Amino acid sequence: MDVEEFPDGVIVAGRDGRVTAANRRALRFVGRDDLVGLPLAEAMPFDDRSGNAWIDCARPYDGLNTRTAVAEQSWFSHQGVEYLITAALRRDRVGGEVDQVVVSLRSAAVRDRLDRERSDLVATVAHELRSPLTGIKGFTATLLSKWDRFTDEQRQFMLETVDADADRLSRLITELLDAARIDAGRLALARAPVRLDEVARRVLRSVSAASAPSWSAELDEVDVIWGDADRLAQVITNLVENAMRHGHGLRRVEVVEEGRGGEPGARLRLVDAGPGIPEEERQRVFNRFWRSGPGAGSGLGMYIVGGIVSQHGGHVEIGDAPGGGAQIDVWLPVNEPDVLTD
Repeated sequence: MDVEEFPDGVIVAGRDGRVTAANRRALRFVGRDDLVGLPLAEAMPFDDRSGNAWIDCARPYDGLNTRTAVAEQSWFSHQGVEYLITAALRRDRVGGEVDQVVVSLRSAAVRDRLDRERSDLVATVAHELRSPLTGIKGFTATLLSKWDRFTDEQRQFMLETVDADADRLSRLITELLDAARIDAGRLALARAPVRLDEVARRVLRSVSAASAPSWSAELDEVDVIWGDADRLAQVITNLVENAMRHGHGLRRVEVVEEGRGGEPGARLRLVDAGPGIPEEERQRVFNRFWRSGPGAGSGLGMYIVGGIVSQHGGHVEIGDAPGGGAQIDVWLPVNEPDVLTD
């Protein structure tokens, strides 16, 4: 295989310890125009934090005759840039001499960025979990230590607050689990025939039970699509709650039959009464933990919406509604299976 096809830097040395091939990425890491013919020690100018050379520590041509690899470790160039370096050792026979050394080099910048993202994720999750837990712990500790000092009404209020915080904590944990499944590509869908207009009607009926509706709804009967009704209800619920919380209220909901690119499907549209979403932020709203404005939630709602819709083969679009406000369109294909089973 051509070494240029590898995504990492690659240096190949033969039995005599001299370089026989190197790709452009490796040349850039090493800072040379050519490496072929050089001793491997000269072609690998990398040290550890104590100044020990890679070639002296790895000793690819020496050591146990059963060795077939050099473990990946961090090494530094003379300019102080960190690289992750590993090597494969090919022997002429089992237990024989090393016939070829293939060194792989890659920048540690991606690993460092991922480490920072993980640290930020842990810090954000810890903050989100601590908030409801603080309320739960505070009220339960107060009730346990001073139960007799409170009236029945005061105890009722404290227990209702604890119950609300526990619900909030449960919702947050569910969102975190859903986000983790989306990240890992393991969000399972229980696909079945679904009427998107009926799912939307059920969600709006539930929301209306808590407060008088201030929106208009136009829910046409649409063809059955194949999807997960519960997950689609989660999508609509998140969008409605976002409109109520951040969009100054929901203005309009509609479901219509709409094909795209020759593929049949259905489109859900929600319009809020807010100022709209700036164009430069319309993609960022689908990032994990992206929040804006007062009263922001966990920042996972739209991320989960995007993940569920994508898993259904659809997509979400954000635009400006006529007359003002944000307009969010969710399009879903029919996705009817080729073979139906009883």
